[in-house]
Amino acid sequence: MSKILVTGANGQLGQCIKELALTKGTKNTYIFKSSADLNITEYAQVIAEFMLGQFDFCINCAAYTNVDKAESDLDNATNVNVIGAKNLATACGKTNTTLLHISTDFVFDGTKDSPYVETDITSALGVYGQTKLLGENEVIKNAPKYYIIRTSWLYSEYAHNFMKTMIRLANERDALSVVSDQTGTPTYAKDLAEVLMHIINTNPIAYGIYHYSNEGIATWFDFAKAIFEINNNTINLSPIATEAYPLPAKRPKYSVMDKSKIKQALQIKIPDWKESLKSAIKALD
Repeated sequence: MSKILVTGANGQLGQCIKELALTKGTKNTYIFKSSADLNITEYAQVIAEFMLGQFDFCINCAAYTNVDKAESDLDNATNVNVIGAKNLATACGKTNTTLLHISTDFVFDGTKDSPYVETDITSALGVYGQTKLLGENEVIKNAPKYYIIRTSWLYSEYAHNFMKTMIRLANERDALSVVSDQTGTPTYAKDLAEVLMHIINTNPIAYGIYHYSNEGIATWFDFAKAIFEINNNTINLSPIATEAYPLPAKRPKYSVMDKSKIKQALQIKIPDWKESLKSAIKALD
């Protein structure tokens, strides 16, 4: 039996882990801490928690994820994504705890035209991606036992995300325009939660960086179209170019990730994004 600390417990991934731990049943003990319960930017709090808890694993779901706000909020983004990651990694190293750290496809600049592998050169376009990349480096330097899981376009029935926003807008508007020239893969947070729990249950000791998203490729327009079709929303949906919808932060044009490494290491089959989207929308009922 393992004891697991989950930080960022009130986010969508943290809530998905909590749901699975409750519904699936587990011999492991999960301790869920929100940012109000544990401030990962304060090392004294973090090390005290680890010394008291004697954890076998820590899943770091805590992150500053507001991509556009990060452009004008560098200090807070750095505190959570870099200093917070360093504090958790250091505490894990001092207490022999394995760290599962969640990162992002936004560490890449999107100039590639084939799926990114873990060894591809990173070059984040904005503050969010840059701070997440620096956080990865802190994990590598300070946690001897770590899994860095880069994921993309995360959504679920919990918290704020693209799927829930689209459904809300479909109930408020007759027409909507969505960017059609950014390509990636939507990822159901519950599928990612399953993989994290699988790592804990099997403990393969294959430490390192991994890519995980659902299978398939989509633009944000494709994602929105599928949401409306599955949810039976009637709305006039139009594709637009990124330039027509300017935002503070630049996004990678292409951020599809190759999942060969994680599939081989964990012997898992990854669901297609459209099938997982059906499950997520059904879970909203």
